[in-house]
Amino acid sequence: MQTQAALGPVPTGERLEVMDVLRGIALLGVFAMNIEWFNRPMQQMGSGLPLDATGLDYAVAWCVHVFVAGKFWTMFSLLFGMGFVLMSSRIAASGLSVERVYLRRMAALFAFGLLHIVLLWPGDILHTYAMAGVALMVLRVLAPKWQLAVGLLLYAAMAGFYLLNAAIIPFMPADMLADMTASFANGAARASMVYPDGGFGAVVVQRVSDYASLGLMTQMIMVPMVLGVFLVGSWLMSGRWLQAPAEHRRFWWRLLAFSLPPGLLFTGLSLAVGARFEQGALDPLGVLSTGLMLTGALPMSLAYVALLVLVWSSRTGARALGVVAPAGRMALTHYLGQSLVCSLVFYGYGLGLWGEWGRAMQTGFVLGVFALQVAISHVWLSHHRYGPMEWTWRWLTYGRRPGWRRIPALP
Repeated sequence: MQTQAALGPVPTGERLEVMDVLRGIALLGVFAMNIEWFNRPMQQMGSGLPLDATGLDYAVAWCVHVFVAGKFWTMFSLLFGMGFVLMSSRIAASGLSVERVYLRRMAALFAFGLLHIVLLWPGDILHTYAMAGVALMVLRVLAPKWQLAVGLLLYAAMAGFYLLNAAIIPFMPADMLADMTASFANGAARASMVYPDGGFGAVVVQRVSDYASLGLMTQMIMVPMVLGVFLVGSWLMSGRWLQAPAEHRRFWWRLLAFSLPPGLLFTGLSLAVGARFEQGALDPLGVLSTGLMLTGALPMSLAYVALLVLVWSSRTGARALGVVAPAGRMALTHYLGQSLVCSLVFYGYGLGLWGEWGRAMQTGFVLGVFALQVAISHVWLSHHRYGPMEWTWRWLTYGRRPGWRRIPALP
């Protein structure tokens, strides 16, 4: 009975609702970023803003590029690292093996990610989280200060590797560069034909092909980078600054003061290099710009977290931000739900609207869908303990079916 109590749903009074708020806001930011790649070939990642964007579409694309892209998957990753600290403590307190339970949890997440790639979208990050999560479990023995140091080093090393590529590209043999450019261009052309007009089978093949040609290579950078952010998040939670934000406002102001300047600096340098590149994803300036933006993404994300926590620590701020907390509690369900909705709206086996909407229309759609998700979350969680995917993930993690319905309180 003690094990079941320890591993049951966290009582409302013990939840860190600010984490649910941060997760809900990160969910919106990730959606605003991801929707572009339901309307544009993934072979163009790194080439900046769409070349045909003008007027309001350009303004919205620029704002998303500067203030959203790269900042919110890092926020999600910080929260994943924070959540690991809480979950591993609860597992250990229950008397179960942290390693055994957490490996099952990551195996389930990896499976969700693979299904996401095949059935919905090749830009999945869940399987990346699963691989990095296993490494996080191994490195949990590090003292918090070393988690911070290793995390920052890993992130900086991967961003530096990106910048190094920008320096190498001009010295690549011309025929090799031409072949790679042609391969990207052909892949983009094929994707632009299949996604808007293909049936389900053809789109599945295209998704798998896109992941095989782009995703596997990307994981060599993304897994260490995500692990680095996980470790920074683990350090943040180990310091217990989030448990009572109002009592630690000084820490959060200091984090904001330390993280915002480098975030703004590298973001500004990226914009100085450029925001759109006609030569595509292998343009040296485009790779340089992307690398600089990535370098600034983690400090900007930390600044966002600090600012939101400071707002949350006031009564008015907590009331305003608390609206999105239920969506944060159902983040896995909504992340996959966003991909499901987009696949049905933009791919050929659905409405086939791929490429028909500019960035302004896409972003309006994001805001509308997210508002609906927030409303659904409030209703769903008033009757259920977990979101559908959270419930399934918990079942696979612990090997027994959790309670589904919320038991009404006695009068």
